[in-house]
Amino acid sequence: MEKRDYYEVLGVAKNADAAEIKKAYRKLALKYHPDRNPGDKEAEEKFKEAAEAYDVLSNEEKRRRYDQFGHAGVGGGAGGFGGGGMSMDDIFAHFGDIFGSFGGFGGFGGGGRSARRVNRGSNLRVKVKLNLEEIAAGVEKKIKVKKYVACQHCNGTGAKDGKSYSTCSTCKGTGQVTRVQNTILGAMQTTSTCPTCGGEGRIINDKCPHCGGEGVLLSEEVITLNIPAGVADGMQLSLSGKGNAARRGGVNGDLIVLIEEEVHPDLIRDGNDLLYNVFVSFPEAVLGETVEIPTIEGKAKVKIEPGTQPGKILRLRGKGLPDINGYGKGDLLVKVSVWIPKTLSKDDKKLVEKMKESEGFRPGGSEKKSIFSKMKDFFD
Repeated sequence: MEKRDYYEVLGVAKNADAAEIKKAYRKLALKYHPDRNPGDKEAEEKFKEAAEAYDVLSNEEKRRRYDQFGHAGVGGGAGGFGGGGMSMDDIFAHFGDIFGSFGGFGGFGGGGRSARRVNRGSNLRVKVKLNLEEIAAGVEKKIKVKKYVACQHCNGTGAKDGKSYSTCSTCKGTGQVTRVQNTILGAMQTTSTCPTCGGEGRIINDKCPHCGGEGVLLSEEVITLNIPAGVADGMQLSLSGKGNAARRGGVNGDLIVLIEEEVHPDLIRDGNDLLYNVFVSFPEAVLGETVEIPTIEGKAKVKIEPGTQPGKILRLRGKGLPDINGYGKGDLLVKVSVWIPKTLSKDDKKLVEKMKESEGFRPGGSEKKSIFSKMKDFFD
């Protein structure tokens, strides 16, 4: 199913500021919160959709990429980047503080959700080089990444055999402690991270000997990247959950893929258009000729009409690169340049001198005016 525009999801304008975006998200999050809509799958999907939109629009860099490239620029487009959306654990780990105690929801909600801290793994960044042929068609790349993964011996818990831990007695597993102090203004209640368990809600009794209680080990993983057609140099794509695993369980980080575009030996990219400079000889420009030029798909033949002037642009429609958001393809623009030899044989020089004396190789009146006009514009 095609994703909706994130601004439309939150009901805000494209120039909305951070405060407006946060306010709109909080309103939707509280409306579709699972504790208010138990068992309602539609409300749950809207809750996730709003969180995904807020995740992008509340981040300056992600929002810039989204405004420029659409869903594909932030992992919501073709090619599998972040296509799975956000899980409930992701949402409460990232944005649980937004709910606060608003509308009766304590911490992450009055439906029994714990307010304990959820660890998050760090993001990874990799560079992927693509040539124009790969960019034009889209490509699958397999890359080997060195990263932290969950320890298999303790299931990422950090506890021996994944069982040697107990609920924190200080916070009773909530990860937070509440204190009441009497002040001149009356009783003041404060909530803070539990100092005993560091907000995790549990204590490791016997650490896993393989990971030393961290819950993660350094390893290598082969990751498949399905890169959509039309990406550009400098563009960043994200693969959700493919970054470093979190210490002692939690939410994995993301894999950020930076696109590097290799220089093509013949073609120059200009947005979705491609540029090519074709050189023809003076006789070919005068008499006309059919020349062969490179394209992304292979070779193509282009007809040079008799009397073609240097600098003329020939447009091959649809022979450029596809738009990443699916808005058609660019064109291949071919600039005709006339090649002038620097050295001539005696016989060739005699031929050129004859042409020089011929009236047919001299600009006519209207042509002179055209040339003079162009020179005047240039010098002005």
